[in-house]
Amino acid sequence: MTYETLWHLLTPLYGEGEAKAIARMVYEVRYGLTFTDLCIGKDTQLSADDQAELEEIAQRLERHEPIQYVLGKAEFMGEWYDVEPGVLIPRPETEELVRWKPLPLPSPKGEGVNILDIGTGSGCIAITLAAMYPEAKVTAWDISEKALEVARANAIRHKVNVFFHQVDILSKSPLHWERLRVGECNSGMGDGGGFSLIVSNPPYICNKEREAMEQNVLDYEPHEALFVPDDDPLLFYRAIADYGKKTLKSDGWLYFEINPLYAEPLRELLSTMSYHDLEIKNDQYGKQRFIRARR
Repeated sequence: MTYETLWHLLTPLYGEGEAKAIARMVYEVRYGLTFTDLCIGKDTQLSADDQAELEEIAQRLERHEPIQYVLGKAEFMGEWYDVEPGVLIPRPETEELVRWKPLPLPSPKGEGVNILDIGTGSGCIAITLAAMYPEAKVTAWDISEKALEVARANAIRHKVNVFFHQVDILSKSPLHWERLRVGECNSGMGDGGGFSLIVSNPPYICNKEREAMEQNVLDYEPHEALFVPDDDPLLFYRAIADYGKKTLKSDGWLYFEINPLYAEPLRELLSTMSYHDLEIKNDQYGKQRFIRARR
């Protein structure tokens, strides 16, 4: 199978442009072939074993399995992260959240700064921030032990220090929150106490929106990382903002990725919880996708 054969095979499912991008990613990530290599025909020189593997990859892609799960890799901010089923695939939109400048940190390298990433998934946000601010203490939470296992491995591979913990931000258990109070899950906060920044890309898609979603997302990505009840679309934001009132420093910030359908209700919610300096930011497609607020 050649590059041209592969993208032609995928075009009915993804359209020509996306099919070509997926095919290029297969050859680059799995076989180390650049687009220039493909143009001069190096895709025809793969071994018999590689060709057999390529046939299997094509079959998985034809079943709408995301290319990131097929290859076990996803790109975020120009770096590669391990992903696998059960771990949310990083999105380009989330890169804009991390790039939203200026991040409210008091020093260029993050000295004395404590950062919390809630719902870390592959760890891409926490790891990126830890690399950007090497002196900051970065903590990352997720409810999924599978996600935390992958995130820990990603942090090691990227050579950054992140404190990972299994935490359910929606938990009502007194024992659960007592663990947080005594610091077991806040070991990244350091001696200064209090977070300078809490950042989160929590579940925000309502169940009623499923019909408009792509099959490769619905059939393969973890629903617990995607969906919220139709009758409570701000469920996670409310819980995180409430936690932020208890643990953010007096000038600390919340940074959220959001559902554009609920941007204004979320702004109102944060305002009623006494957050201020609220700002909503559009993504590259012109949709209200991010919000930040100061405690």
